[in-house]
Amino acid sequence: MTNTNLTRAIDARRDDLVALTQDLIRIATLNPPGENYREICLYLDKRLSASGFDTQLIRAHDAIGDSNKHPRWNIVARHQGPHPGDCIHFNSHHDVVEVGSGWTKDPFGGQIEDGKIYGRGACDMKGGLAASIIAAEAFIATYPNHAGTIEISATADEESGGFGGVAYLAEKGFFNPERVQHVIIPEPLNKNRICLGHRGVYWAEIETKGRIAHGSMPFLGDCAIRHMGAVIREMEDTLFPALAEKRTDMPVVPEGAKQSTLNINSLHGGEDEQAADYTGLPSPCVPHSARMIIDRRFLIEENLSDVKTEIRDLLDQLSQTRPDFSYEIRDLHEVEPTMTAQNAPIVTATSRAITRVMGLTPDYVISPGTYDQKHIDRIGRLKNCIAYGPGILDLAHQPDEYVGIDDMIDSAKVMTLTLQDLLSTDD
Repeated sequence: MTNTNLTRAIDARRDDLVALTQDLIRIATLNPPGENYREICLYLDKRLSASGFDTQLIRAHDAIGDSNKHPRWNIVARHQGPHPGDCIHFNSHHDVVEVGSGWTKDPFGGQIEDGKIYGRGACDMKGGLAASIIAAEAFIATYPNHAGTIEISATADEESGGFGGVAYLAEKGFFNPERVQHVIIPEPLNKNRICLGHRGVYWAEIETKGRIAHGSMPFLGDCAIRHMGAVIREMEDTLFPALAEKRTDMPVVPEGAKQSTLNINSLHGGEDEQAADYTGLPSPCVPHSARMIIDRRFLIEENLSDVKTEIRDLLDQLSQTRPDFSYEIRDLHEVEPTMTAQNAPIVTATSRAITRVMGLTPDYVISPGTYDQKHIDRIGRLKNCIAYGPGILDLAHQPDEYVGIDDMIDSAKVMTLTLQDLLSTDD
C-alpha cells in the first residue's frame, strides 16, 4: 500500500507541478550556445530557497564551453533534516537542444493539450526536474522531522557532454560518496523503468592525407577523398558486420542497441565550404585532406583499448594494401560503460516505490547513449546512481516534444516514496 499522506500531498500539488514545468520550459536554455543558464538557476534559487533549501549558484569557470558571453551556471540546493541520515540527490540538466523544424506548437510556450505539456525540454528533462522538486517539497512538508539530507541540482551542458555541469561539480566534490549516498537522475526513461547505466562511447576524427594539384590534372595529385572512400568501404565490408556480431547481456534499449554500433557523424573533404551568400564556383583542386568523425558505442563486455585498436588496425591494413595511403587519428571523447547493480539501495528503493504507486514490477534498462551518470561514476566514484523520470525517451529532441501530466504525477509519487524509504521519518 502507498503512503496516503504522501501521495495525497503530490496530488494536491498537481497545478503547481504543471505551472512549474511550464515556467521551466519558457526559459529557453538552448545548448549550444548556452543561453539563459543563469536565468533558470535564479528562478530555481528563488523557488527552492522559499521551500527551505540552502542554495548555491556555481559557475563552471574555465570548463569546456564556459565563456563570459555564455557562462556555465549550475545550482545545487540542499535541505538537511534534523536527524542524521543519508543524502539523496536529484540531478537534472537544465539545458535543451536546438528547436529544429516540424513543430506545430510553440517550442517555448508550455502549451497544455490532452493532458500533455508541450515544449522543447518538456520531456528531456524539465518535466523530470519539476517532478523531483515537487516530490522533495511534498516529502519535507509531510515529514518535517525526516532524517538525512535531500539535494536537488540543475546543471549545465548535459546535451554537449556535461563538462560545464555535473563533471565540474563532481571534480569539486559535490558527488563524493561521503557527501552523497544516493543519486536519481530524472531522465525520461518512462515511469515504469529504472535505468541502471549506459553503453560506452569513443569519438575520434580520422583524417586521410593526399596531395593538392590542379583538378584538370588529378594524376599529378593524390585525392584524399578517394582514400577516405576506401576507409568507408573497408568499414562496410569488415567492421560493420563484425560489430553486428558483438552482443551484450546488458538490458540495453532499444533492441538494436544491444549490439556494438558505429555512426559516421560527419564527413568533409577538399576546400572549405563557402558562406551561403557566396555565388562563385569552387576552385579546381585535388583535395589534400578528408576528415571523418566517428561515434563508436561499445558494450560493457568490451575494452576501450580494444575498441581503439579495432579502428587503428583497419587503417593500418589499408596503409599496407593501398598505395600512398596515410592517415592520422585523433581521440575526441571517450566514456566507459557503466551499470549500477540491480540490488543497489537506490535501485531497490525506487523499485519498491514503483510497485506501490503503479502496482507493477519495473523494467531494468540500460541507455544506448550516455548521460551524466558517467561523471558521477567516473569522477565522483559514486556507484549508487540511476536514471528514473517521467517522459517517453523517443520524444527527446523531437518536434512537438511533450511530457504527460499524469506521468509526472506518478513519477513524483515514486520519487517521494523513495525518499520515505531511504530517509527514516517521524511517521
